[in-house]
Amino acid sequence: MSTAADSTAAFDPRATAVRLLRRARFGTLGTLAADGSPYASLVNVATAFDGTPITLISTLALHTQNIARDSRVSLLLTQIGAGDPSAHPRISLFGRAVVSEDEADRRRFLARHPMSAGYAGFRDFAFYRIEVTGAHLVAGFGRIVDLTPRDLIDDLSGAEHLVESEAGAVAHMNEDHADALALYATKLLGLPDGKWRATGIDRHGLDLMCGDLIGRVEFPSPIGAPGELRQVLKQLAEEARRR
Repeated sequence: MSTAADSTAAFDPRATAVRLLRRARFGTLGTLAADGSPYASLVNVATAFDGTPITLISTLALHTQNIARDSRVSLLLTQIGAGDPSAHPRISLFGRAVVSEDEADRRRFLARHPMSAGYAGFRDFAFYRIEVTGAHLVAGFGRIVDLTPRDLIDDLSGAEHLVESEAGAVAHMNEDHADALALYATKLLGLPDGKWRATGIDRHGLDLMCGDLIGRVEFPSPIGAPGELRQVLKQLAEEARRR
């Protein structure tokens, strides 16, 4: 990881980049046209369990036709906010787009984009993973950092149980613990009250959604072993109730 300039000791480029990646719902996809010209398009995005970006695109779209010729792509993700757009953090990811038939990728994407379920089964649509080879983070003045895949994509060694149980855990939280999800959103994240639901769990946090609002509860430390998820969710609920 190389730093162009970073004068603020408290700045954590990896955490900033991962936060952008995990929270993003859309991004700008860069592909190469037939004549080699760059082509940019808007796509919906989500993340796989390990943080790899996922998108759902149609073979009828120009960007998919470009990928069929050359799988090299870039993906720009940014944090939208008030004021000057260039003052907000953004990250450009580089890699290759590959078709995914992983059911977990499909489930996690549709949990983040439920309206996409209506056409996810069409024959011309497919899920793609963007296998990251590098990234460039611009998080403000003096905060410009190049990142490696290791900085962004999680090592799942020792977390096999959590990977296998994630779908059931998300369903359980949505069906039986909606009150706790609302507490996480309102008390821990300061977000408006509403019908919050879990869309995904990984080693580092819990993703929440309510309409167009997105929230992410970061765990105090990475989890993976059996029983750790239940313990940390209970602790976070207790903290939320105290607040």
